[in-house]
Amino acid sequence: MVNTIEFKLLAPYNKEASLIGSFSNWEDIPMQKDKKGYFRTQVELEDGTYQYKFRVRSRSWFFESDQWIEVNDPCATNIDGPTQHGIVRIKEGQKIVDTYVWQHDNHPLPTDYELVIYEMHVSDFSGGEDDPHERGQYQHVIEKLNYLCDLGINAIELMPIKEYPGNYSWGYNPRYFFATETSYGTTEELKHLIDECHARGIRVLLDKIYNHSETSSPLTQIDHDYWYYHEPRDLDNSWGPEFNYEFYDETFDRKPAWEFVGDAVRFWIEEYHFDGIRYDAARQLANYDFMYWIVQTAKETAGSKPFYNVAEYIPEQIDITNIDGPMDGCWHESFYITVKAHICGDTFNLEQLKEVLDCQRQGYMGTTNVVNYLSNHDHERLMVELAKRDIFEEEAFRRLKLGVVLLMTAVGIPMVWMGEEFGDYHRRTPEPAKIEWTLLKHDPNRSLWQHYQSLIRLRRNNHALYTENIDFFYEDIDSKVLAYTRWNEEGSRVVVVANFSGNHLADYRIPHFPANGVWREWMGNCDVEAEEDRISIDLLEYEAKVFVWGS
Repeated sequence: MVNTIEFKLLAPYNKEASLIGSFSNWEDIPMQKDKKGYFRTQVELEDGTYQYKFRVRSRSWFFESDQWIEVNDPCATNIDGPTQHGIVRIKEGQKIVDTYVWQHDNHPLPTDYELVIYEMHVSDFSGGEDDPHERGQYQHVIEKLNYLCDLGINAIELMPIKEYPGNYSWGYNPRYFFATETSYGTTEELKHLIDECHARGIRVLLDKIYNHSETSSPLTQIDHDYWYYHEPRDLDNSWGPEFNYEFYDETFDRKPAWEFVGDAVRFWIEEYHFDGIRYDAARQLANYDFMYWIVQTAKETAGSKPFYNVAEYIPEQIDITNIDGPMDGCWHESFYITVKAHICGDTFNLEQLKEVLDCQRQGYMGTTNVVNYLSNHDHERLMVELAKRDIFEEEAFRRLKLGVVLLMTAVGIPMVWMGEEFGDYHRRTPEPAKIEWTLLKHDPNRSLWQHYQSLIRLRRNNHALYTENIDFFYEDIDSKVLAYTRWNEEGSRVVVVANFSGNHLADYRIPHFPANGVWREWMGNCDVEAEEDRISIDLLEYEAKVFVWGS
């Protein structure tokens, strides 16, 4: 059956454009511009899969005036890896991405304040097993979902998965904003991954780049200055052509960058059912009005499902979130910096510690306004930082466990960088670096994993940690001990006592304990009794103990 299929290209100030494709033997099919600035044409096509591109007279300043160039459709939803041509699929006379049928759309998902996020790079997440299989695709992430469920996380944050140039990348060089990276698998396999996550009650967040694009992105070739600033505004923080969210086209009553990115955000939520977006380098977006609008657009598109918008905004600026800020939350970089310094023994500053454990002291409202982490893709893992300071083996694992206690009991949403839960040692590198799954065979690594698992279970099940309530009831500067409590109004309490010194503190007394009676020491799984408003405990070097009262 032959159907009439329309192709369109927004290029309001370009003089001419044509369509070429496998359906025309790559010969030009002229396109006509409409009153809204779109070049359009219609082609009679049977159901099937076709490759195509556009030819257009460019208005970009780095080409000769009105030079004919070939570009992919900026809105192409599939890109052929080998040829880098756009792909259009026709079924029953309609353009489609694929024929995937969702199975678990109605499964309940955790709310924002319940989240424990696991950040991963699809390619590097698998493939470090003790076998010859290469792995590194969506299907291999699915194979490890039961592992993630056992760990206890309930959200995955995928590093960028848009089609990028080359065979390997972290994805922060986006060329196509609607197409998935072909090396990770098909669009159906991506949807299957998300569907299987939802079946297990795991939300899926996606890292998106909307401050810049790769230099050869189609929009840069068509009419660079229509979507982008002519030149970088900050050379030290420029990674490619920067979207211009200030520009308003009066002739066509359009904000080009807003319109393009808004269409992209709606597409990823509608087509792939993502549950949140992490906005890379949000400071470089440099337009709060746009950010308010894109967050609202995302939430309206998601409908009744929970949707979390979180910004990477560094250096930190608290008005990116909170009640009047555009974002739901932001990455809490100062938490990482401060905790790392204390875990590594570089410093001891109680006020700095209290500020990052209780983000309200910095001006943040509470739990969902910050995402805390001990590392992420931008930083070395703590195991590497400790090794730099000649801290290895038992001492390194003990310090890591202290960090995990702080991560899971601080005010904010905790995030785990893949592999850190069992002590992966790979350094930060732009080259392939599969996490070393074989480490789980070793007792210290397995013990660290169990430590994460236990504290994630506490974080998810004890509602005292859902609140903004925190009180630092004891501090000993000389011994480098800090104690704090978290609680809710229903009677649940969690107390953390942390030793940031290299000294073993035997029979150490903690006065002003929040309540007398029997407390459960979480990691040791034993009872400790508080009497006369105090307890006595043994604290190893760089150790934290967690005490739980109620449920």
